[in-house]
Formats: sequence, structure tokens, C-alpha cells
Amino acid sequence: MRRIHVGNALSAFGLGFTVPYLYVYVAQVRGLGAMTAGLVLAVFAVAALVVLPFAGRAIVRRGPLPVLLTALVTASAGAMSLGLAGNATAVLLSAAALGAGQAVMQPALATMIVDSSTTENRSRAFATQFFLQNLGLGVGGLIGGHLVDTTRVSSFTLLFAIEAAMFLVLVAVLATVRMPRAPRVGDAPTGSGPGSWRSLLGNRAMVQLCVLGFVLFFACYGQFESGLSAYGVEAAGISTSALGTALAANTLMIVVAQFAVLKFVERRRRSRVIAAVGLIWAVAWVAAGFAGLGHGSQEMATAAFVSTYALFGLGEAMLSPTVAPLVADLAPSGLAGQYNSAFALVKQLALAVGPAVGGPMGASLHAPYIVTFLLFSLGISVLALRLGRRLTDVQDQPWLVRSRVVVRGPQAPEAVAAEA
Repeated sequence: MRRIHVGNALSAFGLGFTVPYLYVYVAQVRGLGAMTAGLVLAVFAVAALVVLPFAGRAIVRRGPLPVLLTALVTASAGAMSLGLAGNATAVLLSAAALGAGQAVMQPALATMIVDSSTTENRSRAFATQFFLQNLGLGVGGLIGGHLVDTTRVSSFTLLFAIEAAMFLVLVAVLATVRMPRAPRVGDAPTGSGPGSWRSLLGNRAMVQLCVLGFVLFFACYGQFESGLSAYGVEAAGISTSALGTALAANTLMIVVAQFAVLKFVERRRRSRVIAAVGLIWAVAWVAAGFAGLGHGSQEMATAAFVSTYALFGLGEAMLSPTVAPLVADLAPSGLAGQYNSAFALVKQLALAVGPAVGGPMGASLHAPYIVTFLLFSLGISVLALRLGRRLTDVQDQPWLVRSRVVVRGPQAPEAVAAEA
């Protein structure tokens, strides 16, 4: 588990070097224009949607480690070629390789965490992964910002080379891992045909979680760098520096609050934690509405907008130890890879649709934009409570497993006698 977390932090560190500057690199530094830069971002999403349906079956059949190593080598090759690409065709092909590799990394890493954890400590494992991921992205972006120079192509080539090297370092770290076989909650229905999509679709709780996941990613992550930023600039008059501060507040909230929040959510029903996130995000959208529609001072608008991103970060910190472990606990034994890939596919769909819908609305339809996503946030709470009715006690309250182990342990003979 420690090696997995170190590798996850290194890969996020490498991604941080290039993610904030990809559009500028393609459109301005390489001189390929805004259209090509937009196509590059679309290629990332399309590549993920193409490979993820096959990634789940490969993880189930071959195991997560070989699939992850293949994805890392592919992503490394894509990153390095992207840093050297000088024309639109080369850029798009490189982006496809990088996007496909990154997409497969997510469910493969998640499955490795599942196999290296138990029901009792799985929430903490995923919270640690999310914490290190955001810390790596933040540190990488900060260092990359000091290395990059828009007047020199070589500075961007250096950034992509560092990203490619981090992927290869992760290959070296994870190549030494020997995966254990950890027990999982196995009372989810297996449907017909183990490993098949029909089996997954027969699991009603998993289908409801996928619907909920789509709304979560559509209403939050799908708006960060598109609709919400466009709304901030157009409606609230937020400067680019204030927008950067808002993004930093989001990351800072996650890094600072992650383990404090973990102590709170570990003893709560997962469905109710997700419902609480919907309410927190509803408050965030109200704050965004005040920033753009409240007609207050510019300072108040900026403070409200930064608060919006911080509140989103608080919700993300609550989701990281909740949603991913729930996907794992819903998966029948041996099918965690397929379930993780299916949920990653839903996430990519939401991240592709979210900017397409939110971007134009945030830029021009200010009041409808806020009202729409306020309702989506409240819808998260409703969907989460409905999902809770389909979960078993252990799936919704994994700490019950730990409680039962303690009761049956040698420290509590009276409790054992009473139970008998």
C-alpha cells in the first residue's frame, strides 16, 4: 500500500507540471491555434471513453498490476512525444496515447488499493490517495509555473519530459509490488455471466451509484475549468489572478481538511455523507450566485467566489473516502477491476458533457446557470438517500465490521457470552 501511494503521488506530481499549461502550449507556443487546443482536450476524453470498457475486463483477467504498467508506459510515451510534437497530427496522436494511459491508470490503481486493503481501512486508503494526488498536482503545478517560459518551446519540452520520467519512475516502483488478495464485501448480486457488463447492470445498487456519480462529476468537476470559471469572469468580474486563488483555495481545503474530515465520515453512513456533500455544494452555488448576481462590492464578490471553490474542496474531501470504497464493496469478489472501470467511464462521460453544457451557460446565462446547478446539487442529496435504501448495513456502514471484530475479540468475553 505504501508503494502504491508513493507511486500515485509521483504520477500526480508529473501531471501537475503540464496540466495547467496544456492549452497555452498547443494554442500559443506551438502556434496551432485555439481549435487544435480544443481538439486536444476532446481527444483526452474520447481516448478514455474508448479504452475504459476494455480496461475493466483486462484488469479482471490479467490483474491490475500488468494493466497499470502497460498504461504507464503508454502515458510516458504520449507525454514525451507531446513535448516534441510540432504539428497538429502529432499533437493529437500524442494526446490520444497520453489520455488513454491516464484513463486506464485510474481503475487499475483503485483496484490495487482494493486488493491491498480491507473493508475496515479502505476508506482511509482512498482518502490518503486523494490527499497525495492533490498535493502532487499542486506541488508539480507550482514548480512547473517557475520553469515554464512561453517564449521558449524547450521549457515546455522539459515539462513533458519530467512528466514522462515520473510515469517511468512509477513503473520502477510498482514493478516490485507483490499483490495480496484481500477479502471484500461479497454480498452484492453477481447477475449472470461473471465479468460481463450484464452482470454489472443487474446490480441495481451499482447502477444507482453510477447515476449518482454522473451527477456528482457533472455538477462539480465538470464545471471547475469551464462553466464556473466562465461565470466568474463574465458575471462576477473575477480577475485571472483571483481565479487562480480560487483554484488554490480548493486544493488547500482538500490538503488541510482531508484527514480531519475522514475522522468524521468514517463513523457515518456513506449514503448520508454523500447527501451532506450535495447540501454543501448547494451552499457553494448560492455563494457563487451572490458573487455574480448579488451586486455587492468587487471584494465581496471575489471572497464569495473563492469560498465557492473552497466549499467544493470540502465536499471532495468527504467523497474521497466514501465513493471509491463503496464501488469496491459493491463489486462481487474478483470483479473490482470491472466495477472501477465502469465507474471511471461514467466519470469521463460526465467530464466530457459537463464543460459542453456548463461553459456556454456560465458565460451568458448567468442566473439559469446558478439555478440549474443548485438543483443538481440538491438532486445529489436525493439520489444518495435513495441509494442508501439499496445498500446492506456493511456496505453503508463499513465500520460495523470493525465493531463486530472488537465484540468477538478476547478483550470482551462478557459481550461474547451475551451474544451466545
